[in-house]
Amino acid sequence: MHQQSNRQLQERLTALPIADVIAMAARYFTRRSGVYAAFIEKQGPSHLVLRGQGGEELVIAARLTDAGTAVTGSTYMFDQQVARFLDSLPPAAPALVLVPAAEVAALPEGVA
Repeated sequence: MHQQSNRQLQERLTALPIADVIAMAARYFTRRSGVYAAFIEKQGPSHLVLRGQGGEELVIAARLTDAGTAVTGSTYMFDQQVARFLDSLPPAAPALVLVPAAEVAALPEGVA
């Protein structure tokens, strides 16, 4: 497998709503200068397609999940910039794990 394969598609969970994620991505990638500048080519309510140096495509998409907003970034050459953007997003709240009372009662004494 190509060493870049795991960096071409990156995903993070955030607490932000989809519209905020797309707006942040637009600001983040279009305000860069030099070879890392990208320009909006297409935009929808849950995705953003940008073009960068040499016509490189960069796609950011977001969708709601039970754990928060899943944000996906896909690119070939801008993988480091996508990772930095995703890391700048506030993380989703940790999921609570509910254990039925019957299972808690079945635990050995002193374990709970």
